[in-house]
Parts: sequence; C-alpha cells; structure tokens
Amino acid sequence: MNTPHDSSLGREVSYPTRYDPSLLFPIPRAGARAELGLEASAPLPFSGHDRWHAYELGWLDGRGKPQVATATLHVPGDSPNLIESKSLKLYLNSLNGTRFPDAETVRARIAGDLSRAAGAPVVVAFGLPPLATDGDDECIDGIEADIDCYGPPRPDLLKADAGTVVGETLCSHLLKSNCPVTGQPDWASVSIHYRGPRLERAGLLRYLASFREPREFHEQCVERIFLDLLRHCRPEVLSVEARYTRRGGQGGGEHEEGAVVHRRGSGGRGKIGRGRRRGGGGAGTGPGGWGPGRWSWCGWRRRCAGRQW
Repeated sequence: MNTPHDSSLGREVSYPTRYDPSLLFPIPRAGARAELGLEASAPLPFSGHDRWHAYELGWLDGRGKPQVATATLHVPGDSPNLIESKSLKLYLNSLNGTRFPDAETVRARIAGDLSRAAGAPVVVAFGLPPLATDGDDECIDGIEADIDCYGPPRPDLLKADAGTVVGETLCSHLLKSNCPVTGQPDWASVSIHYRGPRLERAGLLRYLASFREPREFHEQCVERIFLDLLRHCRPEVLSVEARYTRRGGQGGGEHEEGAVVHRRGSGGRGKIGRGRRRGGGGAGTGPGGWGPGRWSWCGWRRRCAGRQW
C-alpha cells in the first residue's frame, strides 16, 4: 500500500548510480481529499497542477560526456497520484550516470516515467519559468492581531463582508505547515486572488496561522485553503498559490489551485521549485545539492483555479 510512511521519507537511502524508474513513489490523492470532504467519484471543484523545478538535472551523452540542464515538470491536479518528493529527487539523480543519445530522449523518458507514476500525462520541458513578482498584492502580515490557535486549521475564522464586493490579491509570508512523515517544517508564501465579498484581513491571518502545528503535505494544505475560502466566503472567482521554501532555508517551490487556483512556489523544490525566498548553501546540504528535507535543485508549485457554481 502506498502511504507516506511506506516511502523513503525520513529514512537513510543509498545514492542511486544507475537509472531506476522504480524509485518513484506515487501516493494516491484520494485519501487526503476524502479528509477535505471530496468524494473520489465526484468532479473536483477546482483545476490546478503541481509544478516542480529541477535545478540540477544531469546525464551522459552517447559518448559518455556529462550533460547538465534545468527542467520544469507539470503534474496535473486531477491525476490520481501525487509523486512523493524525495523519491522524485532520487529518480532524477539516477539519470546522472546513464547514457542517452540526445536531450529529447531524456525529456521523453522522464515524462513517460512520471506519467506512469502519476497516472496522468505529465508535461516536461527543459528550462525554468521566470520568477514571479508580487505586483499589486496586498500583504496582510503587518496587521495587528492576537493569535493563539496554531492548529488544527480553523475555517470558522474566515469572514467576508457580503455588502462589499471586490477583486483583489492578498498575500502572506507566514504560512507554515509540517511534513506528515518527518515532522519537518514547511515554510511558504501564500497568494489569494479572488473576486467576491471582501475578506476580513485579521480573520484570514489567524486562519493561516492555524496551519502551524498540523502535519499535511503541501498539496493538501493548498487544497484545504482553497476549499475553506470557497465554502465560507463564497467568492465568484478564486485562486490560491503557495510558494514553499526548501527545508532548512535552502530554497523553495509552488502549488496552485484555482477556480479556484492553487500554486506551490517556484525557485525551489516546488514540489519542484518553490517559493520566493532563497537561501544559500551551507551545512546540511545533501547529495545533488539538496538541503535537509528539501532539495536545492528542485522546486514545486501547485495551482488550482475556478468559478463558484
């Protein structure tokens, strides 16, 4: 049975020296979504994707010459499985000592292996997207608020003024959750774009703080935020994006849901490429440039978007 506790998370593993697609560890999304009140047989109330950024991708050409590249991986949010991040790191590192006739063969091989693991077509492209900017986002972190609830998540804290309809983007850099297996903290910047009843800022800040102690994967956190806002605040249009930094301050990734839109960070592990914050190298960096818990070559983003029915 593929559960997070059956994966390589939190365990010492040997560094792969040869191409091995069996390293990929898919985890069904259905269990976490059932906790959010989503039935497996019902259509999802959002669309989205997990975007991973691979910063240190390498292989050998047909003559044995080392090749290096970066890549962006898009895993559809409606795929039956997510791909556990440490297994993805190990899989991509397994390409380092393997010969391929050309770069396109490498890209197609990665896309095929990830698609089989996710249970849906995964798009792989060489290169990384440009870093996003905050633009006209309003940061709510400076709001004065008394906060004493750090878990479980409290959707009852979300309030909206039905008499004032707006279209705006709110952001916070204070989102923190924890890995469900290792307990290591995951830090993120979250951006909420919506059109509908005006969100009450202090309540939103308290709600985001209530994620600090629970343990959930990034994907589930972003989907939970999206669904709680949708159910409690009734926006007409909603997009939620979380950009996660790499663990240990080594970098980050993105996750988006929309329709609701949900995103996990870029520029780090996002689930490959997360977050805007970037940390330098340093103690604790593991093989392949990965930091403790998050890996510096990789980032992740998840996006979900949609309209209220």
